[in-house]
Amino acid sequence: MTAAEGHSDVPADAVIRAETAGDVAAVRELQALAFGDPERVPGLVDALRSAPAALPPLSFVAVDGTRVAGHVMLSACRLDALPRLVDMYSLSPLGVHPEYQGRGIGTRLVAHALAAADAAGVPLVFLEGSPRYYGARGFRPAEQLGFRAPSLRYPPGAFQVAALSAHEEWMTGTFVYSETFWAQDCVGLREPDLSAVTAAISAG
Repeated sequence: MTAAEGHSDVPADAVIRAETAGDVAAVRELQALAFGDPERVPGLVDALRSAPAALPPLSFVAVDGTRVAGHVMLSACRLDALPRLVDMYSLSPLGVHPEYQGRGIGTRLVAHALAAADAAGVPLVFLEGSPRYYGARGFRPAEQLGFRAPSLRYPPGAFQVAALSAHEEWMTGTFVYSETFWAQDCVGLREPDLSAVTAAISAG
């Protein structure tokens, strides 16, 4: 899930840091504005913070002065590889306040999240999102690298992966979202959104 794109080329002088308890309300408001929905994505973030998981969630904010301008979250998921299950992260959601979109904050948040996952020894980070946006920020088409999406309801190119330092060649297979994503109905797209996004991608 991504809401970070825009049209301004003016960089934002924001600090990227770990989310604190004092940021929770601001993050909820930001994600509601970024995605245009007051409950779905904010509810996902709230649920991921408290859900039992093999890996701790990593949540980062971009702060401009005292204002939370962007937010990204990594949460535990799994790869069902032939030898065994492998714990890894999903990057979702990424949201930037509409007033700050297009100013490089999303790019910085993605880079920070990938560096944090790499430092934690996690081999892979998966996401679903714009191939144009994420393809320029370290992600590659996952199916082309031998990974299977968890749902058929993905637009073309949306299933992507970043392979980190701990990745090994045998780590291929089916990506498995945590139960929280399914319970919040945040895997893939449903109609009519799926057809609309697919048509937009096909049109270039």
